Amino acid sequence: MKKTLILYTGGTLGMRRSASGYVPDADLEIQLQQLLAGSADQLPEYDFHAFERLLDSANMRPADWYRIAACIRDQAEHYDGFVVLHGTDTMAYTTSALSFALRGLNKPVLVTGSQIPLREMRSDAHNNLIAALLLSADEALNEVCLYFNGKLLRGNRAIKISAGSLDAFASPNYPLLGEIGIQVNIDHSSLLPAVAEKDFQIPANADGGVVVLKLFPGLSPLFLGKVLEFQPRGLVLETYGTGNAPTENAAFTELLKKATDRGTVCVAVSQCMENRVDLGKYAAGSALLDAGVIGGLDMTTEAAFTKLNHLLAMGMSAERVREIMPVALCGECTP
Repeated sequence: MKKTLILYTGGTLGMRRSASGYVPDADLEIQLQQLLAGSADQLPEYDFHAFERLLDSANMRPADWYRIAACIRDQAEHYDGFVVLHGTDTMAYTTSALSFALRGLNKPVLVTGSQIPLREMRSDAHNNLIAALLLSADEALNEVCLYFNGKLLRGNRAIKISAGSLDAFASPNYPLLGEIGIQVNIDHSSLLPAVAEKDFQIPANADGGVVVLKLFPGLSPLFLGKVLEFQPRGLVLETYGTGNAPTENAAFTELLKKATDRGTVCVAVSQCMENRVDLGKYAAGSALLDAGVIGGLDMTTEAAFTKLNHLLAMGMSAERVREIMPVALCGECTP
C-alpha cells in the first residue's frame, strides 16, 4: 500500500468564515477524515501534517517555500508521495520554487487547493483533494505538479488565470501532464524522467533579493532608477511581446547596463501568456541584450522569479547565474 504525506500550509481549501472574512482553520484534519472515510480502499494511506503557522497564500514568502521543501526532504524516505494544500493566489510561485529545491526527489509532489472552502456547499475542494491524493501514488510522476479542476500541470509551468472560475490555472507554454475526468489520462511523453541523483537545494537565506518590474507605456527612466537604487541582486522585467521595451530613451538602457555591470542579474520575460522571449527579434529587444539583460525564453514570471531567487539565494555568483538562467533545470523552459 502506497503512503502519502499531506501537508497543510493554509489557503482557501481549509478556511472557515469569520467576522473579517475567510481565515485558515486548524480543524481541517477532522474534515478530511470524514471526506475520505468512504474511499479509503481506493486511495493511498496518508498522514496529515499542519504547519504551525497557517497562511493565506498572499502572505507566503520565500522562506515559506523552503520550509515546505525542507519538510518534504526530511520525510522523503518515509512516503511514496506528497500532497501540499495551498492557497491559490501564489500557488504557482510555490510550485515553481519547490521544483528547484527538490530536484531528484523522483516522487510525486502534488500541490492543490480550492476556490471554495471544503466546508462550504459546492466546494471544488473535494475533487481536487481526492484526485491529488490518487495521483500522489502514481510512480510515473517524478516532479512537482499542480493539480486543479481536472488538470495536471507541471508546477513550474503553471499560472493562475482566474479568481472567479473553478478552472483557475493554465499551462500556456507546455502541454498538460494529464487530465482527470471519467478516465485518468496521463501524457507520459510530457513527464520529466527520473534522475539518478538527488539534488535537494534548500538555502539558509531564502531571500535572493529579486524584484519584478512590469513595463508600461510612459515608464520613466527615473522610476526604473528608483527601483535600481535598492541594488537588487536580481531583476525580472516583464517586457512586451517577444522582449521589447521602451528603449528609444537611451537613459533606460543605460540604467540597466550600469545595473548589470555592478552585478544585478536582469532577466526579461513576456507579459504575453503564450510564446517566448527573443531579444534579437526587434531592435527594441536587442537594446536590452546589449545592456546585459538575459532572455527568459518561455518561462512564466513565477518560474523566472523563483528560479532567479533560488540561484542567488544559493550563493551563486552573478556570472554563474547568468549562465544557468537560460538552462532548463527541471522543465521550466524550452531552450
